[in-house]
Formats: sequence, C-alpha cells, structure tokens
Amino acid sequence: MIAARLDRKRFESTVCATRPVYEPHPDLAASGTRLLVLERRRKGDLAAWRPLLSLLRNERIDVLHAHMFGANVWGTTFGRLARVPVVIAHEHMWSFQGEPLRRLMDRHHIGRLATVVLAVSRDCRRKMIEIEGLDRDKVLYLPNGIPPLRPTSAGRRVRAELGISEDDPVIGSIAVLRREKAIDLLLVASEELRRRFPRLRVLVAGDGPERPSLERLARDLGLEKVVTFLGYRDDVAEVLAALDVVVSTSSFEGSPLALLEAMAAARPIVATAVGGVPDLIEHGVHGLLVSPGDSHEVSEAVASLLEQPEWGRRMGEAARERQCREFDIDVMVRRLEDLYVDLFLATSRGRDELSRAAPGSFP
Repeated sequence: MIAARLDRKRFESTVCATRPVYEPHPDLAASGTRLLVLERRRKGDLAAWRPLLSLLRNERIDVLHAHMFGANVWGTTFGRLARVPVVIAHEHMWSFQGEPLRRLMDRHHIGRLATVVLAVSRDCRRKMIEIEGLDRDKVLYLPNGIPPLRPTSAGRRVRAELGISEDDPVIGSIAVLRREKAIDLLLVASEELRRRFPRLRVLVAGDGPERPSLERLARDLGLEKVVTFLGYRDDVAEVLAALDVVVSTSSFEGSPLALLEAMAAARPIVATAVGGVPDLIEHGVHGLLVSPGDSHEVSEAVASLLEQPEWGRRMGEAARERQCREFDIDVMVRRLEDLYVDLFLATSRGRDELSRAAPGSFP
C-alpha cells in the first residue's frame, strides 16, 4: 500500500514478497510498482534470497524498507551486504512480548545495522529504548495511516442480513481472534450489559486461533442469541456502520488499524488504554479509554455511550476528523517520503548525487 502511493516523480519502487504471493495487491500493478517474489519455502532457505541480493547490488538501491521482525532481520543483513545507503526497519510491536532471542536480535543485529528503526506508537518507541536497549537517536515514531473506507449502506445491509432491528443496540469488535485481543473481556462485559439492554446484540468480526474457546465462553455465559461470530469479513466498513459502539479490549497493542478504521467510520469507541491506543484516542474527546482486564469498566463505558448517543456521535465525528488529519495513508506516505530523502541525503552517496544534480532537479 505504501509503495503504490509513493510519488512516481520522485521514487521508483519495488516490493519484495519473501514468500510466494498468490494475489498481489491490485494497487501495485496500477501504480507501476515492480513485484519481486522470492520462492522461499522455509526459514533456512538462504538460496531463495539471491534475487533480492542481486537486485540490491545491481540496481544500486538507495533505500531498503523492511517490515516486521523476520523481514527486519534479513533486510538489515542483505541491505548492509549490498551496501544500501539507507536501511529502515519497521517494527509493529511483536518482539516485545517475551521472546529473549528476538529482543537480542533487535538490540544487537537490527538495532545496529539499521539506519533507523520505526515504531508505530510512542509506547513501542519507549519499549524499544528502555526494554530492548536500542539507541534512542535511532528509534523514530511514525504513526500508522489507513486509506479511506468504502461507501456504505449505513449498516442497514449487515443488520438486515443478521435480522437485527434498527432500534436494537449493537456493539462489537473487529479483530484477529488471538489471545492478546482479549475478546473474552468483551463477552463478559456483554453478559453484564444484557441485563440493562435486553435487546443487545454483539458482533465479533474476524477469525483466529481463539475462536473455538470464545464460542464456548459465549455459550457458557448464555449469550448464544446475543453474540454472533461473523468470521472473516471483507466489508469492514459495512460492519462498522452497523455498530452503535465499537469496543477494543486488547491486553496489549501496537497501533491498531481496526481502531483507525472505527475512527474513520465516526463510530463511538470504547478501548483499553494499552500500547499506542492513547496516541489515537484522547479520553472523552475521540472515545472512552478504560483499564485493561476490567470487564465492569468496559460495560459501564459502553452503557454510557448507548444511553447518550449524541455524546457518542460527537466523539465519533471528532475521531473521524483526527483520523483524516493525522492518520491517513497519504499523510503517512508523505512523512515517509521526506524521511527517505532526508536519510539518503545524509549519506555520502546522497551528498555526491546532490552535488552533481542541476539546481532544483533533486527531490
């Protein structure tokens, strides 16, 4: 998505998929972005990296931007072997969650070889510095951004699909169903909420390893007719439009794209104040923040928004305005473009090219 939106007058871009891609993003071809797919079938398949190393060396790539832990390890390694002037590692939170080897690799390999390491939240940046021991001057905060949501039917289609009345209160969450998303907290809070809102419906969109245990918990709480597990949905905007309140109960986060989508949809939000969530939502302005692990606090916050819909509407509109201004994909890409150029010009190759360029010809 980032590569496809770079300014073609300033950048030529190639996306390297480290494993076979069956459905490349349609924006890549439309933007003229080249796609390099490595036939890498297992972690230790070093020979599969040869096409990338050849590309980096033969085409004198100026900036290599890697995403996530595995790509950061290999990207910094091959970037330095190929003498790429600028090597960027982009971290999305995973390595902080208890794996000592990953912390060591972040500190002694990625942190040393990368020109800069990007963090998706201020909390991530703090942990990289204080817990992992990365150089403070190397770690930069770059907020996430999302593209505009698709036009919707204002939730009418999803409600009709599920037999939900326009007057029924509907809350829900969109997430990959992993343990850290703590959807069990939403279910426990919903059991409490049902006593105050007998017609309550709860929608959980997404799939993942925790789904069987969550479905069992819903049955144990007597919520079979209240909670609907929607599985994977490609109509996120429609699902969001069907919700009166979006709830995020995560125990930890980086900078959740699902919350940015809820902000873009102008939905009232209740979210646990973990990770980068407070970077996105100011309590009482763009939504309500609650303590992680406290189902009663979740239920009280949701109830307050259901009982005061105009208050929730105002916060939803404020959230959408902030998302458009600060967390839009094009805003993110422009920040990255400036970073690429600044870092490149700080290198000897960049300074040499600048000195040879005609006035005004270099970005």
